[in-house]
This record gives sequence, structure tokens and C-alpha cells, in this order.
Amino acid sequence: MANEKEIQELRRALEASPENSYLRRLLINKLRGQAGHEAELERELNTLLRKEPHDLELKEALIEVYFAQGKFSTCLIIFEELSNPGLVSPATRVLVAKSYLHDGDVTRAGEVYQDAVEEDYQVSDEALDAQFRLSASYDYDDDDDDEMRVMEKPDTKFKDVGGMDSVKREIDLKIIQPLKHVDLYKSYGKKVGGGILLYGPPGCGKTFIARATAGEIDANFINVGLDDILDMWVGNSEKQLAGYFDLAREKKPCVLFFDEVDALGAKRSDMRQSAARNVINQFLSELDGIRGDNDGILVIGATNVPWHLDTAFRRPGRFDRIIFVPPPDEAGREAIFRLKLAGKPQEKLDFAKLARKSEQYSGADINAVIDIAVEGILEEAIKTGTPRPLSTKDLLQGIETHRPSTAEWFTTARNYATFANKGGMYDDILKYLK
Repeated sequence: MANEKEIQELRRALEASPENSYLRRLLINKLRGQAGHEAELERELNTLLRKEPHDLELKEALIEVYFAQGKFSTCLIIFEELSNPGLVSPATRVLVAKSYLHDGDVTRAGEVYQDAVEEDYQVSDEALDAQFRLSASYDYDDDDDDEMRVMEKPDTKFKDVGGMDSVKREIDLKIIQPLKHVDLYKSYGKKVGGGILLYGPPGCGKTFIARATAGEIDANFINVGLDDILDMWVGNSEKQLAGYFDLAREKKPCVLFFDEVDALGAKRSDMRQSAARNVINQFLSELDGIRGDNDGILVIGATNVPWHLDTAFRRPGRFDRIIFVPPPDEAGREAIFRLKLAGKPQEKLDFAKLARKSEQYSGADINAVIDIAVEGILEEAIKTGTPRPLSTKDLLQGIETHRPSTAEWFTTARNYATFANKGGMYDDILKYLK
């Protein structure tokens, strides 16, 4: 009750002196953490931010209040627009990590959460620990526990992936069914696992479909990036690459995912340094299972530039199944809009019209369109003090503003598909372009 009385007094004082920033900040501090005052706190923060646009504490408080209202995408927009997000307090970064999870970006959520707990272990969160397989007593300086940071067991399934029906059908036939019927395939002498290469324009969901594949077969998922492998010291890169394969063999069934695999498996003829060629040879050796049994391991590589990948990677037993991941079709785009906009304040949206108007847009492009629309509403809300729901018009304006990023990729891909299509590898590109 004492707090409510103080809040009322500050409101009256601010009515008498609306330009007094000190009073407004006092009111904000009283409102923070008080349930039921979220809308008022949001309004007061936006008012003060117009005067003090670079105040980090105010922006952290705004992330906090938007999170409390379930406006997760708005939290991320504020965080990503900061000039130095590394200065954000660990407690606020935990909220940002949760917002990334709600937005479907598990990788970024893990990165932000790991940074937060490394700075202050006391902000560790039970739900996030479970998501990223971290222990509350985890020693964040202990390299022996690296596997805890890179491995997860995704609950993402194909139903969570908008569109991509032909890709899902092909993965189901070539990958999931063999892994679900191990004994049947083994009785015919067929190994379970192997390697597939996903290729296509950037932002079309190659990482997401890989994670969903692991979810479908209830397998562990290890996401390996370039920074996890490449090391300046000779021999370390090969050692780290071997370590990830060993971890996958230990934790099978397991999906081992290599993003931008072309950077690890570029054509050896293009390389001058023997160290880089050694990494490729180590990769090929691991794919062949020379050091250990790969049965039960699914290795997925993703690339935007398959023409830069050494042909040795496409031999039987390596990345011998190659799947084109195109931009989503109209039904897929509609599904993506529905998935991405779920939970956001909105009027009755014409999803069919949005899908028609966004031809050739990737999933990442659709994300950008939604961000542009949300930013427009935020800008308007800061001026008026009253936020409003997203409308079809807002999103169509976003489509007008953001052009599809896939066009440039298809220009290059067309040349390779037309003039360097040995073995018909790029037939799917030609079929799509027709």
C-alpha cells in the first residue's frame, strides 16, 4: 500500500511538472516490478527515452516490461539495435535469450544465455539450463564440458517448419524411415545414417530443417560452426573436427550438423595452404568412418554455394544424398507468416494476400518484413504513446520496403546449372526456375 501511495504522489507531481525527467525516473523505478502497471511503465519509459535515447538502463527496463507482456520480438528489436549489446546486464540478457527461444532462434538464444551465465552464474535459469543441457553447478571455464554447450535434443518437429513439403518428404524417405526401422534396413545390409547435403539460397531454413530432422527421430543434435573447428595452431583444427565426430558416435542416434560446410570442404585444388587441405582430408576420413563406426550418425551439411564443395565429398557414403532447399512456395510462405506472427498483437490478417505478394521471399526475408512492420508500429507508438496491433497494410508496406534476397543467388545458380551441371546435380534448380 505504501508503494501505491508513493506512486500516486509521483503521478500528481509529474502532472504538475511533466518535463521533469527526475520525477519521471522516480516513478519508473517505483513501477518496475509492480504487477499490473506494465502498460503505464511502458508508456513512461518511452516518454523518457525520447529525451534520453541512449540511456541503457531505460532500454533494459523496456526489454523487461515488453517481456512481461509477452512481446518477445519487440524485446529482440530493442536488444539488436543497441550499439553495444555486450553492456546489457546478465539478468536482462537471460530475458533476451528466452525471447530468442520464443522466436525460434535456438542457436542465438544459447549464445546470449552462455554469455550471461559466464559473466554472472547467479542468473542461471533452470528452464534454459535444461534447454541447453547446462548444470546449475557447471564450471563455465571447464573445457571438458564443451559437449554440454554444443549438444541439444530438439523438440522441433516437421510440423513446426512452415512449407518445405517436398524437402520434408525426401528427408522422411531417405533419412527418417531408415532410422525408425533400423532392424529392417540392417537385415538387407543397409547402414543407418550417412550424410546429406542441403543446398539453396540463404535464409530458406536449412538449419531449421536439420534441427527438425533430429526432433523427428528423437536424436541428439550437434550444431558445428566454423569457429568451433578452425584454429590458428597447426593440427588443432583436425583434432577439434575429430572430437565432434567422436562425441556424435558416443551420443548416437545423433545428427551432426555442419553449417557453411563449403568453408570446411572447399575444393582442394583452390587451396594453397597444406593445413587447409589437411582439414578436408580429416573430414573425409571421418565421413568414411575410418576412426570409428558411423552407424546411427546422420551427418548433415548445409551450403549456399555447393559449386565450391570438393567433389570428393559427394562420393557414396559421404554426402551422397543432395537435397535442394528452395524458397518457400505460396502455401509455405503463408504458413511461415502464420507461425512467425503467432502471439503478436494483430488485427485479422489476410495471410493469403501476404503470401501472394511475397513471391521468392525466403523465411529470413519474411522475418525481415515482420521486423520492418513492427519497427514502424513502435516508432508510431513512441510518438503517440499508444501501441496498436499489426495490420495487413503494415506487413504489405514491409514487403514493399524489403526486396527478396534470393534473386542474386539464383542468377549465379542459373549459370552453374546451365554450364556446369555434370551428373545432373543442379537439375532441381533448373526445374525450379522453369
